[in-house]
Amino acid sequence: MILKDLGMEILSMKEAGVDIDIVEDGMSFEENAEIKARAVARILTNDIVLADDSGLEIDYLDKAPGIYSARFAGEDTSYDIKNRILLDRLEGVPDEERTARFVCAVAAVFPDGTVATVRKTIEGVISHESAGNNGFGYDPIFYVPEYGCTTAEMTPERKNDLSHRGKALRAMRDILKEKIGEEMV
Repeated sequence: MILKDLGMEILSMKEAGVDIDIVEDGMSFEENAEIKARAVARILTNDIVLADDSGLEIDYLDKAPGIYSARFAGEDTSYDIKNRILLDRLEGVPDEERTARFVCAVAAVFPDGTVATVRKTIEGVISHESAGNNGFGYDPIFYVPEYGCTTAEMTPERKNDLSHRGKALRAMRDILKEKIGEEMV
């Protein structure tokens, strides 16, 4: 786990006993991550709270599905169907116009109310067909040319090294280390 070397207990919302519905009505990944972190921080007032928001941006589709990635084509729609819809929308679009990225924003709300946010990406293109069984969501259609495969065809270790979420968590880890160091002084 990327944050394990911080010397603090890391809990999921469920493990922390937080069961709330959070309306993600921000206009960016960063805003949605902060909305989620602040909602949980109102309950866990003496803790550092992290939340992320992530999704897929396809340039040809004006960065859709973007912040609506999870809700694209309906929240209960399977990713097999979502991926098929996107592939159909890109039918006949040349490779050089199929550029895309996975985006992850991570927000940290500190007990004093301050917020730190990071945003990281992995660049790629949308493939012409689904491939691979690793990963989830849009991974089977997200092709990374430098590696010659989709993120669903990568090993979990390689994907964690390259992924938007892995990069964002490592960047946040550095911010947390600095903040924790300041508090120790």
